Amino acid sequence: MSLASPTYLAAIPSPSTAVWQLGPFPLRAYALCIIAGIVVACWVTERRLRQRGVAPGAVLDIALWAVPAGIIGARIYHVITSPAAYFGTGGDWFKIFFIHEGGLGIWGAVGGGAVGAWLAARQLGIPFTVVADALAPGLPLAQAIGRLGNWFNNELYGGRTDLPWGLEIHRMDGGQALRDEAGQPILEEGLYHPTFAYEALWNVGVAALVYLVDRKLRLGRGRAFALYVMGYTVGRFWIEMMRTDEANTIFGVRLNVWTAALVFLGALIYFVRVRGPRDYLIPVGGTAAATPPAATSDVSQVDLSASKAAGTEQVAPEGYRVVDEAEFEHWRQTGEAPTEPAEDASTASARPADRDS
Repeated sequence: MSLASPTYLAAIPSPSTAVWQLGPFPLRAYALCIIAGIVVACWVTERRLRQRGVAPGAVLDIALWAVPAGIIGARIYHVITSPAAYFGTGGDWFKIFFIHEGGLGIWGAVGGGAVGAWLAARQLGIPFTVVADALAPGLPLAQAIGRLGNWFNNELYGGRTDLPWGLEIHRMDGGQALRDEAGQPILEEGLYHPTFAYEALWNVGVAALVYLVDRKLRLGRGRAFALYVMGYTVGRFWIEMMRTDEANTIFGVRLNVWTAALVFLGALIYFVRVRGPRDYLIPVGGTAAATPPAATSDVSQVDLSASKAAGTEQVAPEGYRVVDEAEFEHWRQTGEAPTEPAEDASTASARPADRDS
């Protein structure tokens, strides 16, 4: 007897497989989606950093710190807010380390990733707000791609619905759909709101919003990132209330709903109170600082092939000088750096020593 649900005129199917075996190694769709999202976020951030004067490749140095810190932070947030599965009756604390089974909290990911990015930016001599603003459109795109992993896992869906885009849900075990006597995947009865898809689409919209507003208003000092946070939390607020998976509650309201509201207020206060023009950077020290980017391009470039042909090796900048847009454009056009005030010169000369200490 098949336990499959009735066939509907319109429905979104779900994958019946979330894990593929490559010999002894499991290939997990959830992990692949997260990795793809990280790659997209890095590509967007790299381009935006270079548009602000940062030397090519800096995003890789930042990612080496931010990505592991973000994953650790995401897991810590999940464990703290869902402790029963690990420390409750029948729980297994050792499964804290089983990240491949899911359980990553976005709030912890952003917080942990921010700490990692701050440490990397400090090492590179890049203001943290420049990094945050460069990341602002790429992060929601990464989140949107990562949500596809929930689709493969048949998880994070909402309540029952009869809408044409209702989602079919398989009964999963170990990354595979359970099957009936006829070998057919077993479906849960009815269709469900694809809340993970709602969030993915919302995140794409947030990325477009941040990109367009930043392009028009030329946001700086971390305000582009604050705009992303506001946009994301508004969507997370109403989408979270549609979800039916188990979650801790406060006064009958899911914890993540409270978190979204509080984070939104914090980002709004920051966005309203912080003012100032967008910062641009001029490299200090290293061969990358010797040649400004081409004036015909809006992306900072360094000709590595020319350096190799000349027998020289590119050396990363020791740090960066913060300048305004007019000074940056003058440097790109002429190669002449603006005169540095005496007090800034002493700070700049001390910066490499501070950075290495």
